[in-house]
Formats: sequence, C-alpha cells, structure tokens
Amino acid sequence: MMKLYYATGTCALASYIALEEAGAEYSTVKISFATNEQRSPEYLAINPKGRVPTLVTDRGILTETPAMLAFIAQSFPKAKLAPIDDPFAFAEVQAFNSYLCSTVHINHAHRPRGSRWADDPAALDAMKKKVPETMAASFDLIESKMMKGPWVMGDSYTVCDPYLFTLAGWLEGDSVDIARFPKIKAHRHHMAERPAVSKVLAAQKG
Repeated sequence: MMKLYYATGTCALASYIALEEAGAEYSTVKISFATNEQRSPEYLAINPKGRVPTLVTDRGILTETPAMLAFIAQSFPKAKLAPIDDPFAFAEVQAFNSYLCSTVHINHAHRPRGSRWADDPAALDAMKKKVPETMAASFDLIESKMMKGPWVMGDSYTVCDPYLFTLAGWLEGDSVDIARFPKIKAHRHHMAERPAVSKVLAAQKG
C-alpha cells in the first residue's frame, strides 16, 4: 500500500485525486504547515526537501508532482490516466505537467512564499504585486494554446486534469478572476462532478 503525505491547499491535491482515480490502495498522512510539521526531523527523514507531496511506495520514496502523477498513471494502466503506450502523447502529458510545476506553481509561490527568493520587504511586496499578472498570463496561455478540451488532452481524462484543477483553484486567492478563462472554468465544473474528486475533497475537510 502506498502512503501519501499531503497538506491541504497545496499541489498534493493532484496526486491525492490521481490515486483515487486509479483505484489504488493507499493511505494518507496530513502534514500541518501551521505547526511547521514539514520541517520536523521526522518528516525531513522521509522528504529532506521539507515539502509536500511525498509518496511512499514499495520501490522507495517519490517527490515532485509530475513524477508522482506519471508513476501513478503507469502503475495503474487499466485506469487509463495517461497515454502510456504512445511515447509522444505521453511526452505531451509530461510537458503540460512540467509547465504547471516549473512555471505556474512558481508564479503563485511568489505571493505566499516570497521569502524563498528575497528578504527585503520592498522586494517581497513587489513580488506579491506581480502575481496576478504572471498567473493570468500563464492561464491565458493554457486557455488559448495548451488546453485541448474538454479535458486538458482532449476527449480523454488524464493526470493533467487533477493537476490543472488544483492550480486553477489558486486563482481567486491570487486575485485572478477565473471567469476570464471559460474553458478552465468549465473544466473546474467537470472535475467537481467526478466521484473521486468529491471523495478526496470531502476527506480533506474531515
């Protein structure tokens, strides 16, 4: 059985949903950022990066959301969460998820995690003010060029979808109106209708 370490409001939601969609046997451990549990010696022994998510498998420990999503998709091929038999199509999945990880998430992080890059209060304030612009630009690109619709990769649901759903959930907090992106807004609605998504969201609240 796999074990997922997660925190609410983080990108860990994507892997949590993917595990549920895959029909995997898994357990979860909630990490409290309020108590800085991610920096505790016990957690750092599992994930020295001090971040979530972390996925413990029978082969070892995985971190980084794109890697975890690919692992889940490949480990449960019957769930058809990625076109794993088509090298180019699978690379497209990886490219989309890598963009979310390397660009969109970093854009967002400049608001709540600016201290990773600067200490000067003026610099921190400047970073926060820039976030609505950079997040909107990223989602403009996703809306117009990257999302094939109705799911990210077209007609087939993939591990890209819970990842997009997770990061799009940060838009309002970053002062970006999701109504600007009708395809992404419709995607959020479709995701909310999926039983696995409802189950995971309810479990996080419990």
